[in-house]
Amino acid sequence: MGILSVELSGQLLARFGDRFSISKALREQHGRGESHHTPAIPDAVVFAQSTDDVAEAVRLCAAAGVPVIAFGAGTSLEGHLSAVRGGVSIDLSQMSQIIRVSAEDLDCTVQAGVTREQLNAHLRDQGVFFPIDPGANASIGGMAATRASGTNAVRYGTMRENVLSLTVVLPTGQVIRTGGRARKSSAGYDLTRLFVGSEGTLGIITDVTLRLQGVPETISAALCSFESVEQAVGAAIAIVQLAIPIARMELMDRA
Repeated sequence: MGILSVELSGQLLARFGDRFSISKALREQHGRGESHHTPAIPDAVVFAQSTDDVAEAVRLCAAAGVPVIAFGAGTSLEGHLSAVRGGVSIDLSQMSQIIRVSAEDLDCTVQAGVTREQLNAHLRDQGVFFPIDPGANASIGGMAATRASGTNAVRYGTMRENVLSLTVVLPTGQVIRTGGRARKSSAGYDLTRLFVGSEGTLGIITDVTLRLQGVPETISAALCSFESVEQAVGAAIAIVQLAIPIARMELMDRA
């Protein structure tokens, strides 16, 4: 089983019970995303249900010098789910609680395993929504870790602009909280932006506080044809410069 020692395997089994697995099928599932990169399977999988679970798994693996790989929904294209040196995949999909929604403050806090569609289904009757749409039903923690975007970025930005604060487990197992809910702050380093897009190289994100947006009263859509890509780009530039409140734009060429 690669680099996973009998001692570490026993410690993880004692701590997580049936949420620790060395099943080949599970390991293969956790060794790939949706990218073209060659899959590389971990030596074991741990299913976390809390920040404490993640921290304890990371501490045990750090003490043994074993790599850890965070796993959300498995929809990423970056290849960072591949366990190129073996190790333990920490699956956060069971961390699926929506901790708090403050519709009047336009923010919410969720566990990392909550998916984009799950969050918007929860918000559907509160007059707000979460606008980042990468196409896949990705987990919020994974979207933060990969700085996900989508066609709504033209109006609402990417995950970088929509994450207010994070709970992160560092490689030592230490738990930190970055940022806060205040819109205006100039206190210290902006650690939140450091972790957004870090793809699991700096720590494992376990909780995310997000900006929410009001649901538009009306929405319309249009499909426009252009004779050249240059003309399409020119139209897009003009729309933005004229401050037309467009939510999303997508360019599709003949290919």
